[in-house]
Amino acid sequence: MAGEIPDLEALERTGTGKGAARQARRDGMVPGIVFGGEAEPMPIQIPFNSLLKRLKAGRFKSTLFNLKIEGQEDVRVICRDVQRDVVKDLPTHFDLMRLRRTSRINLFIHVDFINDDKAPGLKRGGVLTIVRQEVELNVLAGDIPDHITVDLEGKQIGDVIHISDVVLPEGVKPTIDRDFVIANISAPRGLRADDGDEGEEAAEE
Repeated sequence: MAGEIPDLEALERTGTGKGAARQARRDGMVPGIVFGGEAEPMPIQIPFNSLLKRLKAGRFKSTLFNLKIEGQEDVRVICRDVQRDVVKDLPTHFDLMRLRRTSRINLFIHVDFINDDKAPGLKRGGVLTIVRQEVELNVLAGDIPDHITVDLEGKQIGDVIHISDVVLPEGVKPTIDRDFVIANISAPRGLRADDGDEGEEAAEE
């Protein structure tokens, strides 16, 4: 089930319109709005440095947050838009959407690899090359898996693991239609070099 959802702390913003938004920016805040669900839209603001740090960390628009506003009940939200200054590329406004437990959203979910000690290919010195440490999946907001699991038992050198090889939790599906690669087991470097030498010798003969 879902791991810990990160908190996003914000302040309720008094006043609306361009004048109030400009004042928020002068005060070192980024104005925003939280909407959706069964509640009325609420103007909010987040300290500029705090939001910028989140944006630089990446995937701000595909992360589920627990929105904390003093005097309000916590609510799950996801970012729907971040407006930026066209010259400085810095955030000037953001939109957050409240989520019901039955809402479907796209999130990046961590991939766990198990039973590496039961993979003949790895025992022979093969190397597990992870192509995707996280996979974007379409999930229910109220039932988010903490991770998906790739079982390496029985995997040989040369085996390629696709998303279709992974048993996904019920109701979870990939956001990409094609059967993309998650990982593969490649031959150890020495073995690859030996194979190349043999190929060269055969060509010379």
